[in-house]
Amino acid sequence: MSGTSATTQSAKMKKDESFLGKLGGTLARKKKAKEVSDLHEEGKNAINAPMLPTGTDIHPEDTLLEENAERIMLDPTSRESLKFKDLLKVLIDWINSELEEDRIIVKDLEEDCYDGQVLQKLFEKLSGRKLNVAEVTQSEIGQKQKLQTVLEAVNELLRPHGWTIEWNVDSIHSKNLVSIVYLLVALAMHFQAPIRLPEHVSVQVVVVKRDAFDTLLDHAPDKLNVVKTSLITFVNKHLNKLNLEVTELESQFADGVYLVLLMGLLEDYFVPLYNFFLTPESFEQKVHNVAFAFELMQDGGLKKPKARPEDVVNLNLKSTLRVLYNLFTNYKNSD
Repeated sequence: MSGTSATTQSAKMKKDESFLGKLGGTLARKKKAKEVSDLHEEGKNAINAPMLPTGTDIHPEDTLLEENAERIMLDPTSRESLKFKDLLKVLIDWINSELEEDRIIVKDLEEDCYDGQVLQKLFEKLSGRKLNVAEVTQSEIGQKQKLQTVLEAVNELLRPHGWTIEWNVDSIHSKNLVSIVYLLVALAMHFQAPIRLPEHVSVQVVVVKRDAFDTLLDHAPDKLNVVKTSLITFVNKHLNKLNLEVTELESQFADGVYLVLLMGLLEDYFVPLYNFFLTPESFEQKVHNVAFAFELMQDGGLKKPKARPEDVVNLNLKSTLRVLYNLFTNYKNSD
């Protein structure tokens, strides 16, 4: 991809004081504020196709994050640095040497380490400890369970010796090369592997932070109607049971009535009319209704909405979208 985002993105460099520094090198973190939305396919998942920043070669799957979540990824330029490539080769050769008896050949750290199989065998060989895990598992759940067991054993071993834990199940399973390298370097150094790790390895990482609805409204107005249509279809599927229909999201949910009724339909109960204002007239009554709907959502096991009731009442589209998309995510398969 081409572009000039390197000059327009705000970047902050800081020295990382974790164990890569012990190699005689540094990990320089270049934080780039990246807002990514994910609009993938109409009706099924209205917010699922990432908007990628120009100038950075990042795979779409790397940006599929939960709202306001972060992911740390290796900057594409660092991936091509000779010293980093040398580090990867040293680690791969070391793993293959250790696991030669198991007839395991690693060619790519991201593709070969993410499911826990190689990490399990490597840890068992280095520690002399057999882990109680399934030998082969194809399902994502099974792979993550194996990773959980392996990483717990690794962390229990390394943490007392002062290692900073820079990896977790999700980062390894999502093929985050930064996390995988951190983990392997820690194991190599702890077990005093007979290898020479390259010195002064300096890489940059991109911190991708996503606020889908900010990005949607600011940078993808053409996709806004796709989202609205999907949410309207979802809410009408349920409100139609009461002979109610929504055609405009901001205004028709602003008084909280439809939100309350929708929660009753989704959770399959009748909401007593004395609990809310069926025909609210004042701002306070509308806020009461929306706040009550939020309470019903939490009673149903949902997290407290990030939006304020007042913002929904004030016809704030982003706040209304957040609330409705949260319901869509949790109840899209409900009849």
